[in-house]
Amino acid sequence: MSAMAKSPGGFLAVVAAGWVALSAAGLLYARYQGIPNQAALPVVAAFLVAFPFYLVPAFPHMCDRIAGGRLPLYVLAAALAPYLTGCLDGAIVFQWDGLARLAALALGLGLWYWPGRARSILADLAFLAVIPAVLLSGYLESIYTAAHPPLKKDLIELGHVALIEIAVPVLIVARGVRAGYGFWPTRAEWTTGLRYYLYFALVGFPLALALKTVHLTRPAPLWKIGATFLGFFWVIALSEEFFVRGVLQGWLEEWTRRATVALLVTSALFGAAHLFFRGFPNWRWALLTGILGWCCGRARNETGGIRAGVVTHALVVTTWRAFFV
Repeated sequence: MSAMAKSPGGFLAVVAAGWVALSAAGLLYARYQGIPNQAALPVVAAFLVAFPFYLVPAFPHMCDRIAGGRLPLYVLAAALAPYLTGCLDGAIVFQWDGLARLAALALGLGLWYWPGRARSILADLAFLAVIPAVLLSGYLESIYTAAHPPLKKDLIELGHVALIEIAVPVLIVARGVRAGYGFWPTRAEWTTGLRYYLYFALVGFPLALALKTVHLTRPAPLWKIGATFLGFFWVIALSEEFFVRGVLQGWLEEWTRRATVALLVTSALFGAAHLFFRGFPNWRWALLTGILGWCCGRARNETGGIRAGVVTHALVVTTWRAFFV
């Protein structure tokens, strides 16, 4: 994957392979959920349009092509193209104000680090604060209105992908974040990520059972375990590790010049962000996710990039969803 990330042909090959895999996975998922193909196909089409944009930050030569004054236009296209595809295909209810608000979000973040604008700690923290604010405020839910109610959740996920496609390139290209963003870890990163997963498994899962935060259940089917791992590995864990460990922890190291302080503060904040999970204040869940954050942060520190932490994060969540409730 690292060699492919350095060539235009590699990017196109990944796009083509991804389109085939996403098309098959989308149709299988629709059948599993009992969604008719005529309703599912427009959503699949929107995700296919989003997919090349999603890949770009992991390919340095593609990032070079969108640098400078092209970046705001790129993130605008990344946000609007999948949305309009869903509208044209009838999956999303088109709204002019929704289109305007999506464009405003893309341009606002795309112009955040415009060349010549002074950088500051406050501006950096405000940029990161926009992301949870958008996710928690219902901003995306009011834009991605499903024409078919069963597709509501899937279209919200399309909105979450759009937010990633806007924010990640801005931080990498305009802000110059170097966090090891990518979709396939090296052997050393797999090894380190697995080791910190085992550390968490020895402490975190017994603690969760002792605190009665979870309890054991019948194992999920193998296909569901595999799908859960890939979904978290390539989307949720990757984005969270990038924003929390790659960006915030990296900035705190830069500002405080103390890696231990950055790790502890970031882990505590990561835990605190989960206080609302299953009812506020869920201190037990915050404690467990804080421990997970520490494991992922340590994996990141040992390897110099986020991919080892992504492995740890995805394995922990997959184990939880496969064997606990």
